[in-house]
Amino acid sequence: MKMNIANQLTLLRVVMIPFFIFLQLEGYDIWAFVVFSLASFTDFLDGFLARKYNLITNFGKFMDPLADKLLVTSALVGFVQLGKLNAWVVIIILSREFIVSIFRAIAAAEGIVIAASWWGKAKTIVQMIMVIVLLLNNYPFEWINFPADQILIVAATALTIISGVDYIVKNKQVLKD
Repeated sequence: MKMNIANQLTLLRVVMIPFFIFLQLEGYDIWAFVVFSLASFTDFLDGFLARKYNLITNFGKFMDPLADKLLVTSALVGFVQLGKLNAWVVIIILSREFIVSIFRAIAAAEGIVIAASWWGKAKTIVQMIMVIVLLLNNYPFEWINFPADQILIVAATALTIISGVDYIVKNKQVLKD
């Protein structure tokens, strides 16, 4: 199967995750920032190219949000291990992601593909910005440590909850038999 450029960028994002995690956990924050930022940019770029050149596929609709979830949640788990983020924040975010993934799987079994909503996209963007700020809150960037990182953690958690509720409400028909 030949993949279009948008789907290739999505897969590139997934391939970048282990490199990012290694750099993050080994304390190479600037390099982790570079890899995470490039991976996050592929999210924007693959969506832009898919819409502009009509490269939207069911694979992309499924894999793009999954790649985002893998990238962001990997970073968040790393931050818990490094003591930069409370576990309860990650539990809320992971719970939402599991619930949405289960909804998507049930919908897919029914032949329904559910695209990401505006709330979900906003959640992902804020989570990605939060990760970048948390990566950069060491020297020489410690000035962004507080309150910017705390505000972003609260905003990302709130958007995670809001987007999860929105997702369930808009797609509740998936659970009806």
